[in-house]
Amino acid sequence: MGRLSPQPFREIKRRLEKAGFVESTQKGSHVKFVRRGAAHTDNAIVPRKKEISVGTLKSILDQAHIDVEEWERLA
Repeated sequence: MGRLSPQPFREIKRRLEKAGFVESTQKGSHVKFVRRGAAHTDNAIVPRKKEISVGTLKSILDQAHIDVEEWERLA
């Protein structure tokens, strides 16, 4: 199992886009990413910060239905 580390917004955005997400809307400093599938839609809310903590990153991955191994492959 991979190990998460704090990452900048731009890296999280790049990996989410590689996983099929698109930037949808922004409210304040939080950006909503959406991935629409045939059966369901995944949403992930990402704070636009210089560095995103591991706890916040875990929450983002839970929202996006991406496990740590898949996240590492998107690098």
